[in-house]
Amino acid sequence: MSDTLQLTEALIRCPSVTPDDAGCMDLVAARLAPLGFEPEWLNFGETRNLWLRRGVSAPLFVFLGHTDVVPPGPLESWTSPPFEPVIRDGKLYGRGAADMKSGVAAMVTALESFVAAHPDHRGSIALMLTSDEEGDAKDGVVKVVETLKARGYQIDWCLIGEPSSFDNLGDVIRVGRRGSLNGKLRVFGVQGHVAYPEKVENPIHRFAPALAELTAEVWDQGNEFFPPTSFQVSNLNSGTGAENVVPGRLDALFNFRFSTALTEDEIKRRVHAILDKHGLRYELSWRLSGAPFLTTGTELVEAVQQALESVVGRRARPDTGGGTSDGRFIAPTGAQVVELGPLNGSIHKVDEHTPVADVDSLSRIYERVLVNLLA
Repeated sequence: MSDTLQLTEALIRCPSVTPDDAGCMDLVAARLAPLGFEPEWLNFGETRNLWLRRGVSAPLFVFLGHTDVVPPGPLESWTSPPFEPVIRDGKLYGRGAADMKSGVAAMVTALESFVAAHPDHRGSIALMLTSDEEGDAKDGVVKVVETLKARGYQIDWCLIGEPSSFDNLGDVIRVGRRGSLNGKLRVFGVQGHVAYPEKVENPIHRFAPALAELTAEVWDQGNEFFPPTSFQVSNLNSGTGAENVVPGRLDALFNFRFSTALTEDEIKRRVHAILDKHGLRYELSWRLSGAPFLTTGTELVEAVQQALESVVGRRARPDTGGGTSDGRFIAPTGAQVVELGPLNGSIHKVDEHTPVADVDSLSRIYERVLVNLLA
């Protein structure tokens, strides 16, 4: 069994349901500290964050990963226990096998191999790990980036091990992500008896035309790298539970996944304009989960593409799909950001798994990226 596979299995055995690291980072720190990677714990709240750096000069290359996983769900639905790694039919099963403990393990062994072959590499290398990616993401990478910025550190390249691959390892890389803007809306009415419509103001009826307009609105056409911006209502609640009472308010939660063709402020302005057009009495608060970012035509993208050609014999399709990732906190610093990791078909599912052969291949890809940039 390879070092990468052994480490992946050891990490899976740690029941690190977010935000619990469950000892994963201790395993990583113990592996890399003897190679000159100085461990620093940057913990906030219940979140553990580990910063391991080798070297002090520029340029600075950073591997970014997370050790936390989503809850396994009903244990009886799993073919084998989620935190006991099992190999069946050439696949490694266990919670985090794809998202993203095999990616973290591949980073570690890639660093070990690269430093052994290039002890005097140029620049600096760092590994940043958090246990708060699958949760609220309030005390993880966002806080670490604030700390590093205060010290004057500048990340030049950041490779994130999120599971980006679709059908084959390395067939897709993320070169950006859409922004995510959340809205919390309350529409006010006047409660009363359904038999006296002249004495009530039904917030459901008042909001319906505005909602229809919001859903029909074409927010933008997207661009070469991003699909058109999408608007989705995730929660809609109103009513007292009684059949004969018109409610006095309606609550809605909605989300925009938006491209670089549109700004946060433009979205807000247009939403308020639609609500005001329909004469609603309302309160609306906003939360930006992350702004859109894009990395194209850069040294990092080319280094990753060349590494893929060398190891798996093909270049990847650049993509900006999926949800948000911790890359949204790194990109605003000016760093080039690319996501490359295992197959994503089973992530967050029962019986999560990854092909065993891909574990070692991913380590070789990561090592080759380091060679292309720092050797």
